[in-house]
Amino acid sequence: MKLVVGLGNPGRKYEDTRHNAGFWLVERFAARAGIVLRKDAKFQALVGRHEPTGTWLLLPQGFMNASGRPVQMLAGFFKIMPAEILVAHDELDFAPGIARIKQGGGVAGHNGLKDISGRLGTHDYWRLRIGIGHPGARDLVTHYLLNSRPSGDERAAIGAAIDRALEVMPLILAGDVQGAMLKLHTQEKVEVTAPERRPDNPDPPAVEARPDAADGTEKARPAAARKTGVLDALLKRFLPDADPARKK
Repeated sequence: MKLVVGLGNPGRKYEDTRHNAGFWLVERFAARAGIVLRKDAKFQALVGRHEPTGTWLLLPQGFMNASGRPVQMLAGFFKIMPAEILVAHDELDFAPGIARIKQGGGVAGHNGLKDISGRLGTHDYWRLRIGIGHPGARDLVTHYLLNSRPSGDERAAIGAAIDRALEVMPLILAGDVQGAMLKLHTQEKVEVTAPERRPDNPDPPAVEARPDAADGTEKARPAAARKTGVLDALLKRFLPDADPARKK
């Protein structure tokens, strides 16, 4: 892979919005790899280079629907083919916490992808799709992408997905995209919590049935009480002096 592009909108107004998930991934990768992203007026983008592999990092600094021109210019200048480009972007169709890789396909209404495909003249580039969830109704999408921030739990889930994607980035940069796909996609397993184990209940004390004096029904009484009654009867029979009634 010779070019990794992160999609988003520039400026502080948008830096924490869901539409900037592609920016978040590339910025995090650059920070971990010690890559400085510098503004390049020629490419109208923030640009950096991963020296061990020679891969370029690109964050277009026009708005989302103008992302294609910087990609086209840098790819043309360095003779990078569409199949050597990976575009990281937000994905409405995936829940927060999911990240997937694919090549080609439609743009699903994503203006950044639409402009890149138009400029390159093909859909045949790689995408790293970062799930952000869907607001539930089409007329809510614009506000959801550009004006609202993900909740703490959503941001944590998106961050976890980005971390998993970054774990496979060495494979991607080395050209083993299929291996990266296999590793990334198999990591997304639902964790099943084992049912809580409870200590076994101790056996209840042994009981025996006895007739109730009031209604003649059988009710339970502890066996220990039964043993005490038998002992008293034996004492009365064999030791008459032990019977308090005989002493009167």
